[in-house]
Amino acid sequence: MARETAEIPAATERLLAQDRLFSTIVQRIGQTKPRVVVFCGRGSSSHVGVYLRYLFEARLGILGSAAAPSIVTAYHSPPDLRGALWIVISQSGQSPDLVAATQMARQAGALTLAIVNDEGSPTAAASELVLPIGAGAERSVAATKTVVLSMIAGARLVTEMSGDPEFKRALESLPSRMTAALACDWSAWSKSVAGAPAAFVVGRGYGLGPAREIALKLAESLLVPALGYSAAELRHGPRASVNAATPVLLIRQADAAAATVDALADDLRPGSDLIFTAGGDAGTLPWIGDAHPVVDPVLMLLPAYRAIEFAACLRGFDPDAPPHLSKVTYTL
Repeated sequence: MARETAEIPAATERLLAQDRLFSTIVQRIGQTKPRVVVFCGRGSSSHVGVYLRYLFEARLGILGSAAAPSIVTAYHSPPDLRGALWIVISQSGQSPDLVAATQMARQAGALTLAIVNDEGSPTAAASELVLPIGAGAERSVAATKTVVLSMIAGARLVTEMSGDPEFKRALESLPSRMTAALACDWSAWSKSVAGAPAAFVVGRGYGLGPAREIALKLAESLLVPALGYSAAELRHGPRASVNAATPVLLIRQADAAAATVDALADDLRPGSDLIFTAGGDAGTLPWIGDAHPVVDPVLMLLPAYRAIEFAACLRGFDPDAPPHLSKVTYTL
């Protein structure tokens, strides 16, 4: 896990250099002019979908939705997907429910795109378009570089579709900023979650997908309940579960969502010494400084992954092989 996290900057540079690949896919999407985009994925890949939904809706004005594969595999009731762009995200591309749902989507009239690490996988074969992220071998059960690269691949698509030069410059600076982010020491948060009975991770907007991803990594690597919430959603009930023994990590990017994250942090601090914030002038964890709000939350995954790997070792766990999990998960 530590080695693969360290490989992310170089793998990102290779991915972003695939100009012809992205332009070909964007041209095909432009021909269909999708009215809605549907994201399909499990586990970490579903968090990529959450992140990309914010990009497609906020940057392109295209309505986004999360797919429910069981509509096809359990209830056998495929919806009408004419005029839709279906984006399936999978590191292995092997799970039968993702394959079946993608085959259904294509038959139901959607333009299908697979963001995958294995371009020879069944999920890729089921899709009309394939965007291989080129992460290389990933052996740790906890996916790291495939998650980040899938997010960056989707962000690059949105950049090409929007034609936003500022967004494009932000992507071009990613490899160097990722290297700097890897040097950020989040061990204070890491030590707090290593002995905690449960943990919370909070983000909003572009930070929600990364927040949920960090929570998943805590749950699978530290074997404790960990929940990722929107800074707004936490106030609708889950706030009652936060106490002095439960660490809270707040992911903050410098945009219109920051005020809600800041207000929540201010509300939580009086009752706990375990409130940690990343980003902004008042951040309590080391950070490389705010740049572009769309990509900064993705960069925060890198020090978070390193901190979680460290915390797992502190607890005497193997971060590369958590119990009851395997690298490829088959669900239907």
